[in-house]
Amino acid sequence: MSESHVWDEVDTYFTERLAPDDEALAAALRDSDAAGLPHINVAGNQGKLLQLLAQIQGARHILEIGTLGGYSTIWLARALPADGRLVSLEYDPRHAEVAVRNIARAGLDQLVEVRVGPALESLPQLADENPPPFDLVFIDADKVNNPHYVEWAVKLTSTGSLIVLDNVVRGGRVVDADSTAADVTGTRAAIDLIAGHPRLSGTAIQTVGMKGYDGFALARVV
Repeated sequence: MSESHVWDEVDTYFTERLAPDDEALAAALRDSDAAGLPHINVAGNQGKLLQLLAQIQGARHILEIGTLGGYSTIWLARALPADGRLVSLEYDPRHAEVAVRNIARAGLDQLVEVRVGPALESLPQLADENPPPFDLVFIDADKVNNPHYVEWAVKLTSTGSLIVLDNVVRGGRVVDADSTAADVTGTRAAIDLIAGHPRLSGTAIQTVGMKGYDGFALARVV
């Protein structure tokens, strides 16, 4: 049995027992697939991790950068109290349309707002509204802009908030200092920013599983 096959089997085992999809989550994946969205959503066990992190935070306000079909959005929004709020930013109007339907079907449309457009335009507009500090920020969008997203996350949070940056290993390419690939340079810049930022304490974890060889970074605002 190949290593990657073992990874898939282990992920399936954990997901089926600890983070199984219910009908709303399964339907979100089906509709995303039917609409031709890329298969880059988080895995079920990763979605459950996001939910647990939000619950550990006692999150009342969550910011998500990169909605896709709303699968991770549903996991996160389910951690919120009845008066909580999740703002999700999505570049592609077609993706956002699918996500809004999926979120509504999950009964979470009163908690979630999907804003369409480039996140680097939406973020300053959001800041101008002077929202309460976000307790958790999940960044899973275009990797070239990762350092900018981290900078905005710091601006829109407060001490004790948590920033989660997804897909930081890039199949191991993150260690290639000579790479000119935008996803690698953007990710390395974000890691360097976390490492040197006076208001961030962070680490990164490698993962293997049905999403391949990747990982995520966690940073606490101090």
